[in-house]
Amino acid sequence: MIRTLVIDDDFRVADVHAQYVAKVEGFQVVDVARSLAEAREAISRHGPDLLLLDLYLPDGSGLDLLREVRGAGDTTLQVIVVTAARDVEHVRAALAGGAAHYIVKPFRLADLRPRLESVRDLHGHLARMSEPDQADIDRAYGMLRRSAPTSLPKGISRPTLQLVAEALGRHPGGVTATDLEAELDISRATAQRYLTFLAEAGRAELTPRYRDQGRPVHVYRGR
Repeated sequence: MIRTLVIDDDFRVADVHAQYVAKVEGFQVVDVARSLAEAREAISRHGPDLLLLDLYLPDGSGLDLLREVRGAGDTTLQVIVVTAARDVEHVRAALAGGAAHYIVKPFRLADLRPRLESVRDLHGHLARMSEPDQADIDRAYGMLRRSAPTSLPKGISRPTLQLVAEALGRHPGGVTATDLEAELDISRATAQRYLTFLAEAGRAELTPRYRDQGRPVHVYRGR
């Protein structure tokens, strides 16, 4: 089993990510940390094989932890960065720090699964090697480079997703697909698709609102 530490300052998002990891064969979530301090303590206590590492933490950047891990000479601990940061500097720093993958939030299990599987396959491949030839080495490098789906599924565009996420932020009491249809000038079906995606990604909470008659109205609140 690949023992995984989930690091995210939002406990609800961390819980969603931990559930994702637990659904992939060969992985076990050993702990959840919500700060650099908690992450350092958990690494020392559990000795995990993989970090699912957010970059925005209350007491510093996840990049600091990535540099610490590599600076300590740990060559076995793999890191998958999960973050809302999309600027080149963060991506460059994660690459330089040896992160295996970099995933932009929000994402779904379908986005995370192939990346986890590549880490699992590499872990097993390296464990089986003793005196690798060039083909073994090329195969190891290729395992982390194989193609993976884009962070957003078909039918979800980042600009519209941003608009819907911002609308959720403006309405702490919750909104429905019909509300967003009028506010954002998009179809109700489109609004529903984006709200469902955000709920599945752990960025919105769905609460049915029951009426006297008929089906309940689905109300979404931002997380």
